[in-house]
Amino acid sequence: MTSFAAPRISCEVIDPRGEDVARIFNIQRYSLNDGQGIRTVVFFKGCPHTCPWCANPESLSPRIETVRRESKCLHCTPCLRDADECPSGAFERIGRDISLDELEREVMKDDIFFRTSGGGVTLSGGEVLMQAPFAVRFLQRLRRWDVRCAIETAGDAPASRLFSVARECDEVLFDLKIMDVHLARETINMNLPRVLANLRLMVAEGVNIIPRLPLIPGFTMNVENTQQALTLLSSLGIKQVHLLPFHQYGEPKYNLLGLPWSMKEVPVPSAQEIGFIRKMAECAGFQVTVGG
Repeated sequence: MTSFAAPRISCEVIDPRGEDVARIFNIQRYSLNDGQGIRTVVFFKGCPHTCPWCANPESLSPRIETVRRESKCLHCTPCLRDADECPSGAFERIGRDISLDELEREVMKDDIFFRTSGGGVTLSGGEVLMQAPFAVRFLQRLRRWDVRCAIETAGDAPASRLFSVARECDEVLFDLKIMDVHLARETINMNLPRVLANLRLMVAEGVNIIPRLPLIPGFTMNVENTQQALTLLSSLGIKQVHLLPFHQYGEPKYNLLGLPWSMKEVPVPSAQEIGFIRKMAECAGFQVTVGG
């Protein structure tokens, strides 16, 4: 279980660590998702949303968390409950602070893979806009090395903050989730009018937007929600879309964190159900990628 219960947070909050230090929880190498080519994905800690289907619950809190892995525990008496002192490594921290220099060194270890595959670095989360000042400076460093850059975002932040990060990117992976204003607010704590206004602004400013539609049974995976998203994208001249089917891979993480997994009984979409949504998009003139 975790050592605390984190309060809800907002993208309106400027991270107190400022521009030189970020809080991340993972660096994933050799990814074939989240952008073109072979990617190194940096996962930032902290998210303002409450998506029940989130596969990265360790990203939600901005704090560094301490968890205990029962399978490693020696049941020492007394238990120090300290990740530094635990003899078996049963206690571990999720999240760490990292400087611009340290993170640059880490991701540039993979430069050869970026060059040979047309890949690069993607900043994900959580919500990277929670730590926008750091993200801007980090992306600017990568661009000096001619590394292709991307972010994954829900776009729910002040437009100036989003654009400051987006203009440093070769592509912005933009998630469109629940398309009903009231349901978006009640279910996932999202300001949908702001999200849509930001999307329109990004397109008008020439940002390369890659829209992504999570296919979540009971929330987003229905004809009405899909049609609303496709109609919006078509009106903006966007003709590609990535479909992200729901999966159950996040359940062990919820168990580790001592959090309830409310999606336990939700079935994974079948190939036929995914195919139906794909056909909808293709018939509307979209180039469709499943996954991504």
